Amino acid sequence: MPISILKGKNEGPVFTIVAGVHGFEYPPIVGVQELLREIDINSLSGTLIIIPVANTASFFSRTSIVNPNDQVNLNGAFPGKSNGSVTQKIAHFITTNIIPASDVFLDIHGGGVNEDLIPFALFYDNGNYPQQTKKARRLSEVSGFEYIVSYPFTIRDDEPAKYVFKQASQDGKVALSFESGKLGNVQNDAVSLIKKGVYNILVEMKMYDKATGPSPKLIQLNNQTYIKSNEKGLFYSNLKAGDSVEEGEVVGYITDEFGEKLKEYKAPTSGIILYKISTPPVNVDDTLMCLSSKL
Repeated sequence: MPISILKGKNEGPVFTIVAGVHGFEYPPIVGVQELLREIDINSLSGTLIIIPVANTASFFSRTSIVNPNDQVNLNGAFPGKSNGSVTQKIAHFITTNIIPASDVFLDIHGGGVNEDLIPFALFYDNGNYPQQTKKARRLSEVSGFEYIVSYPFTIRDDEPAKYVFKQASQDGKVALSFESGKLGNVQNDAVSLIKKGVYNILVEMKMYDKATGPSPKLIQLNNQTYIKSNEKGLFYSNLKAGDSVEEGEVVGYITDEFGEKLKEYKAPTSGIILYKISTPPVNVDDTLMCLSSKL
């Protein structure tokens, strides 16, 4: 696992940035690589810990979610195991070595090869650590992302966090995540937004002096509803990420292999489509789309 540590000329916080937890999410990886080349350590206060590709086996094998060496999803393996499979060992290393050294922890994702999404910044509303949650919200809001999404934090301290930045939140760190990019491609605007978000956070933390400021319009979302598939087949929808839907509206349908319609799917609530499956194949219990709204 590649790790870069950029020690600034002046003292300051430790800011960790992780990309490539899923190897098919390319804009985060490319964006972080560009940041490594651009940041001038003579102008940096504090320390950056940067992992540009956390799941190298997934990346180089072009495997969307799991590590092909053990078929484990890194973003479901936390806190990991020191004596487990290779992915569990990676999770354990990040949990025991990287997260404890961090003051702020940023996990960057994007849409995989089959996922359409709108860019958004997100954090966990962790009532166990109100000050850290408040700061995570603030960093999300100044990042430059228009959509700011909060997720409920409902697990106990002794439950596995599963997700990398949820582990950081569970451990009492200021933790947040970006989602930018989609469909397994490198979009220049997605890369630019990721870099903008990092620079804005660095300025807010008084670590650097290059920023463009927050989005002039912030849309706060804190209520997510997932539409799951009950059938195996082909999913069709004319909607895209960012579209608004009304409760009861037909959002798509599934056919069998012969094109016979098996079921229509309706929105169980009104909201904005954060992300959705954008390729036809679906299996039982796949997430067809995620709707988000403000309660």
